[in-house]
Amino acid sequence: MNGLSDVRLTLQARELEQEQRPPVSLAPIPLGNRWERFWMRLHTRHQLLELDDHALRDVGLTRAQALDEALKPFWKL
Repeated sequence: MNGLSDVRLTLQARELEQEQRPPVSLAPIPLGNRWERFWMRLHTRHQLLELDDHALRDVGLTRAQALDEALKPFWKL
């Protein structure tokens, strides 16, 4: 094999390893009290409705998933 093929195989192997890793879960933002958390949840869910399709793809959601999440009551996780 020439050097270019070796680089491609190495890069492809790294990409495959990254795909097999479990997704990283983000810790919730610590907020002072329950009402602040409710308000933050309500606010961020409504912001989902303002995202265009490209931005939704960036965060891994479809328009239907964003709509479902935005329509949840603020007290539900």
